[in-house]
Amino acid sequence: MASETLTTVPATAAPIAWRPAIRAAGRVVAVGALLGLIGQVLFFDVGLGINLPIAIGLLLVGGWLVRRRTPTLWNPDAWLAPAALLFATFAAIRADPTIVFLDLLTSLALAGGALAAFGGLRVAARPFWGLVALGMGAIGWASAGAAPALAQARHSLPSAGSLRPRAGRAMPVLRGLAVAVPIVLVFVALFSAADAVFAQVVDDLFGVEVDLGDIPGRLLVAAALAWIAAGGMALAAADHRSGDTQRAEAPPGLRIGTTEAVTVLGSVSAVFLLFVVLQGAYLFGGRDTLEATGITYADYARRGFFELVAVALLAGGLIIGVERLVRDRTRLLVGMAIALVVLTGVVIVSSALRLRLYQDAYGWTELRFYVLATIVLLGFGAIALLTALATDRVRWIGHVLIGGALAIGLALNVIGPVRFISEQNVARVLDPGLVPADGSSGLDELYAISLADDALPTLAHAIPALEDADATYLAEALGWRLEELRSDEGLNAWQAWNAGRAAARDALEAADRRGELS
Repeated sequence: MASETLTTVPATAAPIAWRPAIRAAGRVVAVGALLGLIGQVLFFDVGLGINLPIAIGLLLVGGWLVRRRTPTLWNPDAWLAPAALLFATFAAIRADPTIVFLDLLTSLALAGGALAAFGGLRVAARPFWGLVALGMGAIGWASAGAAPALAQARHSLPSAGSLRPRAGRAMPVLRGLAVAVPIVLVFVALFSAADAVFAQVVDDLFGVEVDLGDIPGRLLVAAALAWIAAGGMALAAADHRSGDTQRAEAPPGLRIGTTEAVTVLGSVSAVFLLFVVLQGAYLFGGRDTLEATGITYADYARRGFFELVAVALLAGGLIIGVERLVRDRTRLLVGMAIALVVLTGVVIVSSALRLRLYQDAYGWTELRFYVLATIVLLGFGAIALLTALATDRVRWIGHVLIGGALAIGLALNVIGPVRFISEQNVARVLDPGLVPADGSSGLDELYAISLADDALPTLAHAIPALEDADATYLAEALGWRLEELRSDEGLNAWQAWNAGRAAARDALEAADRRGELS
C-alpha cells in the first residue's frame, strides 16, 4: 500500500503544478486576441478620438483580469491606471494634433506602468534610471507579444507523453478555428455585398460596414494590435516577485574627485555670472540702456530664448551628473551647485522675458507656446533641484520632473494651446492697443488657418471684424475645411468622435448659415 501511495502522488500532483501557467497563457492569448479584434473596429481607417480612451480602458481592464492573484497592487502605484485613462480622454476633447500626440504617448507610458504594477512590480519606488529601464522593458514585453507567457507555460509542462492526450483533444479545435475565422469573415463580406438586409444586420451587430476590400487591412491591424496587447497582458500576468530589483542602485561606475567637480562647477558658474551681469545691464535695464548700444530692443529680445532654454537644460544635467559621479559630497561642492542653480534661474527668467517681449511684438505661435511651457517646467525644476541639493535628495529629481511634466501636460490640455493661440492673436486684431508700437497687429491668416480644429470657432467669429481681403481669404479657407469635416468618413465615424472637432463643425455650420463662408 505504501508503495502504491508513493507512485500515485506524483501522478496526481504533476498536472496541478502546470495548470496555473497554462491557464495564465491562455488568458493572455485570449484577451490579447479579443483586444486586437476590438482594436481594429476602433482604429481601422478612422481618426483619433473617443476610440483612444475606450482602447486604453479595455487594455487596463484586460490587464487587471489576467493578473496573478498573489501580488497586490502597491498603493503608491494605484494612480497610474486612472492617470492613463485621463490623458487618453483628452484625445477625445482636444482637436490639436500636437497635444493629442503628447497625450497618446503619456497615456501609453502610464498604461504600461499600470500593467507592470498589476504584475506586482513597484513602479514609483524605482530610481529614475530604474524607471527608464522599466520603460524599455515594457516596450520589450509589447514587442514580444504572448511569447513570454507561452514560454513560461511550456517550461512548466511535465513530460510530453502525459500531456499528449489533452493536447490531442484541444489542438484540432484550435487549428479548425484558425482556419475557420478568415473563411467566415470572407463569407460574411460576400453575403453583405450580395444582400442589403444581411449587411444591415452585420452593421447593427458590429457597428462596422464590412467590405471585402477591408478584410486584409482589418486582419493586419487586428493581428498587430493583438500581438501588442498580448505583450501587455503578459506583463501584467507574469510573476515578477523574484526578479524585481526596483530598490537596487545603479553601479558606481566612473567617479570624479571633489576638486575636479568644484573646478567644473566654478568655471561654468563664472560664465553664467558674466551673462547674468550683462542681462542686468541690458535686458533688465530697459529700452534706453540697450538702444544706446545700437541694437533695437525687439532685435535683442527675439534672439536667444531657444538657446537659453538649451543652456538651462544642460546646466541642470551637469549639476545632476556631478552630484551622481562625485566621490565626496562636501559643503563646498553643494554650495557651488546651489550657486549654479541660482544663476541658471536667472537665465530661465531671461529666456522667459525675451519670449514675452517677442510674443508681445509678433503674437503667439505653437512653437512659442511650447517653449513657454518648457520654461515653466525648467523653473519648477530649478526650484526642485535647489530643494534636493539642500536635503541631499537629488536622486529623486527625476521623479519630481516627471510629476511636474504630467502636471504641466494636464494644464496644457485644460488650456488648449491652439484655442488659446487663436484667441490671443484675434484679440490683437480687435484691440490694437494690446500691441506695442513696434509690433505687428495684423492677423496672419495663412498661419491661422494652418492651426488645428480647436482654433476654428475663434476664427469663424473673427471674420466680420477683419478687413475685406483678409475676411474673404479666411472665409474661403474655412469653407473648404467645413466641406472636409462634412465629407470625411474617417472623421465622422463614431469611433473618431472628438469634442473639439464637433465644436469646430458646429461653429462653421453656424457661420455658413449666416452667409459668412464662401
